[in-house]
Amino acid sequence: MIASFHADNELRFSPKGTFVTKRQITMLVVAAAVVVVGGGLGYRYYLSMQRALPAGIVQGNGRLEADEIQIAAKYAGRIAEITFQEGDLVKAGQVLAKMDTRETEAAERAAAAQIAARLKDSDAAHSAIGQRQAALELAISELNRAVTLAAKDAVSQQRVEQLTAARKSSEDALDASKAQAASADAAITTAKSEDERLLQIIADGTLVAPKAGRILYKLADGGETLPAGGSVATLLDLSNVYMTTFLPSDSAAKIPLQASGRILLDAAPNRAVPGSVSYISPQAQFTPKQVEVQSERERMMFRVKVRIPDDLIQKFIDVVKTGVTGVAYVKTDPKAEWPSWLQSDLTAGAN
Repeated sequence: MIASFHADNELRFSPKGTFVTKRQITMLVVAAAVVVVGGGLGYRYYLSMQRALPAGIVQGNGRLEADEIQIAAKYAGRIAEITFQEGDLVKAGQVLAKMDTRETEAAERAAAAQIAARLKDSDAAHSAIGQRQAALELAISELNRAVTLAAKDAVSQQRVEQLTAARKSSEDALDASKAQAASADAAITTAKSEDERLLQIIADGTLVAPKAGRILYKLADGGETLPAGGSVATLLDLSNVYMTTFLPSDSAAKIPLQASGRILLDAAPNRAVPGSVSYISPQAQFTPKQVEVQSERERMMFRVKVRIPDDLIQKFIDVVKTGVTGVAYVKTDPKAEWPSWLQSDLTAGAN
């Protein structure tokens, strides 16, 4: 079979000599496209009819989110070591970075030496108290004996006065020793407080993950100098993963906290993820200026969070990613039954 173009803008197929114009070819292509698009729309309509929601369940578009935690240095300093990479999955308590604390460690050793010196001063002061106490007791005993003998004219009154002065001197010496001991004890407390402060600064120089999560951003490298509060990383808290959606006021008003929910992710449209309502905004979003008309009131939207259970997150923590879009479904009526396509097979006992 041989095809050739002719001046009459026709395409001739030999040997039969059948003619098909370009216009006819274009119409055939358009017709095929219409059939394909119509079929696709029809199939989508069929799916939507198959996935119609029963009464008592509402839906809203949303995306998975998690709280972000800034891993930051409490004090200004130079980063000695970074132990993570962007995107790493980290455990709670895992060391992420270490600050250079050599100067603080030297100051802490000096503070520890001060504690030792103050302890010696305190021991000496308390030892002096014992000596002064013994001297006072002796002075009181001698004075009492002299007073008794003076009554019998066996000792002069001058001797009594001397012993009285000696007792007073012993009392003053004892008070001075007690003051010195108190000062030494206070110095110990001050030295220990300084040592504890420095030890805490050293401990704060080791930056750890407060919760299990994934490193979203790496914000610094080893050798960089950070100001107080400077961040080295942003951590996604994977212990609190939820989908944020917006629901109209008439639906949000019927939803209690902990209401049962389901999440269908665009990446996995056939796997319903169980959840529960953890937050309902106390204020409407996208609120129009005038709400007297019912159609306007229906435009008021409330932010709602559907939280995924922790045990389920831990089960799939290696593949959990925030930012994934999908649809959240929430029961406004606790007695409503989930349709078959929202029945979750990810966990047992999902309500």
